[in-house]
Amino acid sequence: MLSLGAGSGYDLKKRIEGSIAHFWSESYGQIYPMLSRLAEEGLAERTRERQPGKPDRQVYAITESGREELARWLATPARQEGFRSELLLKLFLGARAGAAANVGHVEEVQRRQRALLERYAAVRQRLRGSSSPDLPYWLITLSYGEHRCRALLQWCDETLRTLRRLGRRTAARPRRRRP
Repeated sequence: MLSLGAGSGYDLKKRIEGSIAHFWSESYGQIYPMLSRLAEEGLAERTRERQPGKPDRQVYAITESGREELARWLATPARQEGFRSELLLKLFLGARAGAAANVGHVEEVQRRQRALLERYAAVRQRLRGSSSPDLPYWLITLSYGEHRCRALLQWCDETLRTLRRLGRRTAARPRRRRP
């Protein structure tokens, strides 16, 4: 993120939230130690900015060594990342909760995905007219998020049909009395 422009830890967090947060997040607890480490390793330089009536700001900028290291990292194939989903774990064990509880879980995912698609549309609108050389790459990651949302919405529709069928079947079964 420093390659996009200098900034403080706060600035970088805001930059992340406004751009890559749909696929990468960092907490302040990760950002500030990393900035210090980058500065110690000569990959970023730190300067102090005075602010009237406020504490000084530590502003970081990428160095030439940092750009070289970034280029090396960008050329390295991305690692395969593990995948964890609490939702899928709950659905896997869903027979123990019943169809109605699982319908609620999936409807919540559906609601969040629709909201995310709206957010992505707003981001796409904001990017229109940008002349940044990074724009095509930003649009590639935005497109990934849009495709992912649409695929999840399709999965939600399919899953909700299945869960509702299961709910009707369960409701239609007579309950056995225990002796």
